Amino acid sequence: MPDPTKPDGVQNVVAIASGKGGVGKSTVSANLAVALAADGARVGLLDADVYGPSQTTMLGMDDRPDTDEHRRLLPHEAHGVRFISMGMLSSKETPVIWRGPMASRLVQQFFSGVVWGELDYLLVDLPPGTGDVQLTIAQTAALAGAVIVTTPQAVARTIAEKGLRMFQPVRVPVLGVIENMSSFACPHCGETTNIFSTGGGEEVAQDLGLPFLGGVPLDPRVVVAGDAGTPTVVRDPGTPAAVAFREIARKVALEVARSNQAERGGVAESVRVEGNAVVVRWHDGPEDRFGFEHLRNHCPCATCVDEWSGKRRSLTLLLPTNFAPKKLVPVGNYGVQIHWNDGHETGIYSHHLLRRLARQREEVTSPAG
Repeated sequence: MPDPTKPDGVQNVVAIASGKGGVGKSTVSANLAVALAADGARVGLLDADVYGPSQTTMLGMDDRPDTDEHRRLLPHEAHGVRFISMGMLSSKETPVIWRGPMASRLVQQFFSGVVWGELDYLLVDLPPGTGDVQLTIAQTAALAGAVIVTTPQAVARTIAEKGLRMFQPVRVPVLGVIENMSSFACPHCGETTNIFSTGGGEEVAQDLGLPFLGGVPLDPRVVVAGDAGTPTVVRDPGTPAAVAFREIARKVALEVARSNQAERGGVAESVRVEGNAVVVRWHDGPEDRFGFEHLRNHCPCATCVDEWSGKRRSLTLLLPTNFAPKKLVPVGNYGVQIHWNDGHETGIYSHHLLRRLARQREEVTSPAG
């Protein structure tokens, strides 16, 4: 089943997130994208920071993108990376004043309305924090994983935990933690000095059970390079920061591969209606069949389950005798939304929930031994 939130030809969508602003997330995103491309990968970068886009500056191109015959945007390419940004569609003098739902729809359009072509990685530079845009992408995009960017200060744990909590409910794997501005790298002698508290990012990763992808030293040349439109991995390839970005990029690629391998069995390969059942085929081979009434009785939406008590409301008595799914809509690599022919369409059945329902049925039907 095709996924509308994973562009055709894109193998892995990776979100770059932070719990707050000011941690250098966009700088990290740009340098990781260019470093992956330099290693031979086909890379795209989606600047999802609608209110404060910066990738047009960091990658040195803000021309309005062309469109194809289907009115889809054609991304620009710089330093081997295809990228799109709100900064290409609005003037520098005009602030973007949009409500959350409108901004979320624009970002979704950047997924489905851009001709990304064949990519190994599409990095998504999320806005800071945990607002509508971030939650929309976490819930609906087919993310291979997310990377959390933090800093070495004492607030690092809080920052990382906020980012982590955004992805946990929708079962998006967090690939690891990057500590930006981990130390100060003198541009003259190359010596590094810890001007902030040390080890915050690594400790957070260890405490949360996540891989520590590495630290990037604070170096004035990183800022100068970004302002000049040439990321530091290209402009200053021998500096400690550039070396760190390249090492982290390789670790991100490795964690994506590991995550894909680990998640493959627990993710649905296809979901279809067959006769009077919804059939789920899993990546690890088996199929499970779910009767329509059984699925409807386990709909997890707020209409069917009281959000305060957690108790299920008795709604099946109101169902027509011929009710059935009208449409199955994939929700990232997380689950499927079922649109029923009686108008009910708010239930998102996670792959985790469907697996659990299948196991419960097996436990009921298996002979006691």
